[in-house]
Amino acid sequence: MAKWTPKHEAPEPLEGPVVATITGGTLVWFVLFLVQLPFYGWFEDHGHLWWLWTCLAGGGLGLIGVWYVRRRDAAIKKAAEPRSASAE
Repeated sequence: MAKWTPKHEAPEPLEGPVVATITGGTLVWFVLFLVQLPFYGWFEDHGHLWWLWTCLAGGGLGLIGVWYVRRRDAAIKKAAEPRSASAE
């Protein structure tokens, strides 16, 4: 099998409001969990209880994601400070 070589350079990564995006997604997962919670019995009777726990897991993982992207954002800003101070 021949070694794969890229034919063009990879694009720059997209940067945007990452913290806001992850926070919004986390809130959506928790809202979905809370909306489905009153129907717990119906989900259990029809074998769809995993829908409820998937939303809770998504919210929990989203909290980890919020923590991660906030620390990443702070590290990026901290790393950029010495460069901007030395540029002056």
